[in-house]
Amino acid sequence: MDGCITFIIVTGFYVCIMELSDISDRLDARFLDVISKENISELRPAQEKAIDAGLLEGKSVLVCTPTASGKTLIAEMAAMKSILSGKGKAVYIVPLKALANEKNKEFTRKWGKLCRVAITIGDLDSDEPYLEEKDLIICTAEKLDALMRHHAPWVSKLGCVIVDEIHLLNDPGRGPVLEILITMLREVAKDVQFVGLSATIGNPGELSDWLKAELVIDNWRPVPLHKGIYYDGAIDFEED
Repeated sequence: MDGCITFIIVTGFYVCIMELSDISDRLDARFLDVISKENISELRPAQEKAIDAGLLEGKSVLVCTPTASGKTLIAEMAAMKSILSGKGKAVYIVPLKALANEKNKEFTRKWGKLCRVAITIGDLDSDEPYLEEKDLIICTAEKLDALMRHHAPWVSKLGCVIVDEIHLLNDPGRGPVLEILITMLREVAKDVQFVGLSATIGNPGELSDWLKAELVIDNWRPVPLHKGIYYDGAIDFEED
């Protein structure tokens, strides 16, 4: 229809589900101290579901929730639990170098006093032995694949692997690398915990089965979305 504009309006609300203090006995006090300085005291629905699914007990989880629903904190809880408890290093896999740089800045600011944070996104022909001394490593799938092919010894010491935008497994260009990487990591790091994150997965049940992970699905978002069509000065909203 000529002159029509389809758009989304957001209105805010927040529902408190669980307090961080409710699980203080299951998280390191140093972790809680950092989180409190971030003015976080409440858990969002997806975060509570991930904890109920065994996140803090080292179980693998596949988290399918909307953007800004709290997936990063789920990843941080798993990573820092592994590092601070002595289970092993954590690696955070991202699809883009720009996102890797963003996460490196964020995690260094937040966790740099509790663990050694590093980013590796460069030369695929380098084994970068300095990573042996790091605790939380941010990288692309291609870089970690290259490190494994160089037989980086620290890979066997991984306790937690976070895969951001895990739906890219379905991407014809990058998916095969990520699929092979996850398969190889299972063989090298036997007790590793996988945390898959995505806002858009078409087959979450099938993927969680393949990943051997608990499936966490939630539709909560910081603000609800209302879809409507603007035409001739009026808005016609779709009914819920």
